[in-house]
Parts: sequence; C-alpha cells; structure tokens
Amino acid sequence: MTSIKLKAAAFLFSSIIAVSSFAQGLKQASPAGEGFSLERLKRIDSLFATFTKDYKIAGVVGLVARHGDIVYWNASGYKDIKNNKLLDKTDMFRIASQTKAVTCVAIMMLYEEGKLVLDDPISKYIPEFAKPQVLKTFNEKDTTYTTEPANREITIRDLLTHTSGIGYAVIGSKEMRAIYAKNNIPVGFEPRKLLLADRIKILAKLPIEHQPGLRYTYGLNMDVLGYIIEVASGRSLDQFFRERIFNPLGMKDTYFYVPAEKQARLSKVFSANDKGIAVENNSTDSTGANVIYPLQKGTYYGGGAGLTSTAYDYCLFLQMLANGGKLNGKRILTANSIRLMTSNQIGDIPLGTSPNKAGFSFEVVTPKGAIAGPWNEGTFAGGGYWGSSYWVDPKAGLVVQIWTQGGGWTLGDLTNKFKAIIYGALTNDYAKK
Repeated sequence: MTSIKLKAAAFLFSSIIAVSSFAQGLKQASPAGEGFSLERLKRIDSLFATFTKDYKIAGVVGLVARHGDIVYWNASGYKDIKNNKLLDKTDMFRIASQTKAVTCVAIMMLYEEGKLVLDDPISKYIPEFAKPQVLKTFNEKDTTYTTEPANREITIRDLLTHTSGIGYAVIGSKEMRAIYAKNNIPVGFEPRKLLLADRIKILAKLPIEHQPGLRYTYGLNMDVLGYIIEVASGRSLDQFFRERIFNPLGMKDTYFYVPAEKQARLSKVFSANDKGIAVENNSTDSTGANVIYPLQKGTYYGGGAGLTSTAYDYCLFLQMLANGGKLNGKRILTANSIRLMTSNQIGDIPLGTSPNKAGFSFEVVTPKGAIAGPWNEGTFAGGGYWGSSYWVDPKAGLVVQIWTQGGGWTLGDLTNKFKAIIYGALTNDYAKK
C-alpha cells in the first residue's frame, strides 16, 4: 500500500488554468479573471489529497465554473484501488438522484409545448393511478395492510415536489419498503430486464404513504414522471433525454447504460470498512442498491436515479440552468420555467430538518439557509446516492460539483470544507451583470 500512497500523493491533476480539448461547450479560464484567488483555490488540491492519501475516500473529482467558464477541474485518488488505477477528471460516475433534475427539465419542456399541465392528475397519463389509496394499517408479520381513499388524485406538481406520498424501495419507511419489495418495485437503478411502464403500473396499484400534498416524502416520483414523459412525448425516456437534452447540450458521456467501449472509464464504488477506510463495494444484489447496473444492457430507464455521467457533461447541464435555460446558442427551456423549478414549491411544508425548501427536484436555499452559509439565498442544489453533489449559486455566478463513488458516508466533512474553500477564494462576491 505504501507505493500506492506515494503514487496517489504525487498524482494531483493540475488543470486549473490549462486549456482542455473536452471544454468545447465551456472554456477553461484564469481564476483571477473570474474573481478568484488562484492561491486560495489551490487549497482544494490539498484538501482532496488529505482525504485520498489515507483512503478516507478512494477518489474525488471537483469542478468549479464561474460566469460560464471553468476555473477549477481536478481529480485526486483512485477509481480502482485494487488494480492501482488512478482517477481521471473525465472518468464516469453513477450520479443516481442527479438524474432527477434532468427528468424535471424534460417535464418542463413538455409543459412549455402544451403537452401537459403541472396540475393535471397523473391518471390522465397513467389510468392505473386513478382513485389512489392511502396506507392506513400495516402488519409486519405478513406485510398485509389496509387503506383508505385519498382526498384527491396525485398531480404532476405533487410528483415534482415529492409531496405525492410515493416512497422509495430502499430508503423510505419500513412499511413502504416492505410493500415495494413484495411487489418487485425497483429502487431506481436497475440491472434487470424490466420495463418502466410495467413497474410504474404496478406501483400505481399500491398504497401511498400519506395524503397527496400533505408532506415531503422523497420517493419514486421522478420514475413516475419518466413514464409520463414517455406517454406524453411518444418516445422512450432514454430517447427523449438523448435527442432533446444531451445531444443539444453536447453531453457525450451521459447514459442509462454505459457502452462497452466506455466502461473502463467508470469508477468503482467504495464503502467504509470498520476502520473508516475505503474498500471496494462489490454488491451485485439485483433488487437493492447494487453497483453493476451501468454495465448491463438494461431496459429500465429510471427518471429518478438511473444515469451515469461525467463532471464535465453534467456541468453543461447545470450551466444551461444557470443561464436561464440556454447554452451555446441552444435554448432548452425558458427562464420562466427555470424560475419555477428553482423557487420554493412546497410552501410551509418542512423539508425534513433542513432550513431550506424544495423546488422541482432541487433543494432551494432560503434566507435562513443562507445564514448558515456560505452559499447565497436562491442557490439550488442536489446530489446522488453514490456520493455526488452539486450546487448552482446564481448570485455568485457559480456552478460547483464534487463527486465521489462511495455513498453518502464520503461527503459530509469533505463537502463542507470544499464549499468553504471555494467561497473563501472569491475576490468579488457577485455575478457579472
């Protein structure tokens, strides 16, 4: 391990100001020219090295853009410790719930085209969702349950805000997890030869956890929206994403299932052992949070968690949002739709214990959340199950990502320090007018 540590310590990509052939849609620029202290921004390299040299994490990629230009893009550590393969900044990651933002953009595109209305009942597109039932009692011994009628139907808006009452098969309440498992409901990423339409129609017949619109419950809402996109557009979700979003934005490395010729670029997933050291996660449980799904020739296009991407590809997507729906002369959405997506859409409903609120798929920073800092009010953010995180701070003109492949256990301390360094490196606080 000693030689590996020495190699990792010596291997820190220095791409802060270098011109890259990958930056066709976003150019790399001098940090000083975009209001950053180069000396302070370089602290990110030291931070990453601290976490990777002792295997607190296996590897990490960070990307910072300001005013549409990349000022930092770097990788540290390994994508495969066992085989001594260093992580490259262009390598691919399972982005899990970062898929949700793409699905919401697709829904808003159809909304702008008049193909759906946000307050439509979803039974208009998926008849099986008519007359939803709410879970009333649950018997743990045999997983039987009783229900009562919902007060109203679930709407597209309920799905966009995770207030429908639909839960998750892997991280939801124990009652809903048991019901979903018994009915073979996917967790969101799927290696088996299942079809989205079939699974969603089964999900529609199962009880919801609470009355629609009552509270925020993170769940399979975006998977349901994915099927609505298929119904409303007449295309598979994979086809819609590729033709309407990925191709126009130049996202060449974003897939539900990674092509064979690119699979060597996919990072391994790591978990912490009992000593807090990163070890490879080889889970192949086909019904749970397995790591193999991007390598399969799957058929389940999950709108909530299925995508694999690169930090650069996803930066193109985020920069489009930051620009009010447009990138490199190609408009995906109007600025008004971006405003809807990134505004508080849940009113007084709490977002768990967070001081912030929920937009359409995003956590939206409130005045109270901004006080906790360092990001500004109006920042919108998200992340993924396997250890990726991003935020867009319109006031500061920032698009920021930090990606690992190890689940949520890797992110807390690292991300907080990463965030502090970025805002501490700013020499001017506000976006260009």
